[in-house]
Amino acid sequence: MKNYSPVKFVLLSLPFTLTANAAEDSGVPEIVISQQRAALSTTLGTGAGPQSPRDIDQTAGANGVIFSQAPRSQDMNLCNIHLHKNAEHKGSEFTKYVGNGDGHGYGTGYQYSGELTAAELKPLAKAVCANSHSAVQSGDTIEVHYVYSTAQVQPGLTLAACVQNPILNPQLRVEGQVLVAVNDKNAADFGELAHFETLNQRPQATNIPTDTGTPVQYAGSTTGPSYNEKASPYQVTWSVRPQVKKVNIASLGKWCEDNVFAEDHAHGVRNLVTNPALLSPIQ
Repeated sequence: MKNYSPVKFVLLSLPFTLTANAAEDSGVPEIVISQQRAALSTTLGTGAGPQSPRDIDQTAGANGVIFSQAPRSQDMNLCNIHLHKNAEHKGSEFTKYVGNGDGHGYGTGYQYSGELTAAELKPLAKAVCANSHSAVQSGDTIEVHYVYSTAQVQPGLTLAACVQNPILNPQLRVEGQVLVAVNDKNAADFGELAHFETLNQRPQATNIPTDTGTPVQYAGSTTGPSYNEKASPYQVTWSVRPQVKKVNIASLGKWCEDNVFAEDHAHGVRNLVTNPALLSPIQ
């Protein structure tokens, strides 16, 4: 889940120069990631709750902050849908590490570890969901976050759509699905996956995949690269599906061009949280 905040979003400024890492195709040296994780660990003394993203195949966690599990998404209100370039979480069918990226969330994360055909990998003439930092091309992995809130809200822009007056401390839930973009018109249509409508007086994403395994549920936080060196203060109940679904890249591009969430690009990812003291146990 992207690190939304009612205040202006600011990326951390790090005192280093981007240099090539011989162990990776590109990106910052491993020491930079280690320094970011060390800085994140210093926030433990502030009483920070369990963090995200994590390896969903690893159930251990030692964070002592407990909060109530959010209701089922059907009993909450969909407030936002957005996507990240590469999977923020790790596990099952998305275990191939991309690299250290730029230290600010781009060019890192995890990719689909399965096989794709030459036809599925055929690149489009122009990448989709692009900004100055990244773009999605055939064969790329994305992680989609369907964000729900117990506040009486409607789908809208950023986390501000999920946390609104008069309720400023709603329960939050994120339904997470990892997708791989393929050049195949018969693959899933992203517009359909992101479709929502009102059911029982609640906005609901009606086509969240049900064929990608039993979701791994755990207590965590919002994500996004601005929390690489500090803990997210938001408490989130996560449900992350362990299997990857193929999506037609053309349909993804079409959605990025026009959607009610004003989401026109794939966002960067937060470093995988690996410190057990920052993770909740998965039951």
